[in-house]
Amino acid sequence: MNKAAISVTTGLEDPEKVTVALLVAVGAAESGRPTLMFLTKEAVRLAVPGHARAVACDGCPPLDNLMQRYAAAGGTMIACGICLDAKGIDGDDLVDNATKAGSVQLWEWIGDDPATTFSF
Repeated sequence: MNKAAISVTTGLEDPEKVTVALLVAVGAAESGRPTLMFLTKEAVRLAVPGHARAVACDGCPPLDNLMQRYAAAGGTMIACGICLDAKGIDGDDLVDNATKAGSVQLWEWIGDDPATTFSF
């Protein structure tokens, strides 16, 4: 089964976009597809414990629920190290399924396998 790589640049300034990105990631991970979210810019804050607390719209699932489902399904995250450092976020204090890394590690994870990509 192809891997899924989801690139996210938006944080809570646009919770609807984050909701859609997480719905895509959750769908991939819960279907058994190896799934990685690559968080950059403001999206790195989503990897900070307790940060993803918002409901984007009436009827939208809470972000913290989507984050829990994603982790439970085996989904992982790379939080851009340059972005974390620029925002003064400690890369050692991230949610359990996130690591501080960069684009090299993203490409290592993809490897030679086919991958479906999304960008938000």
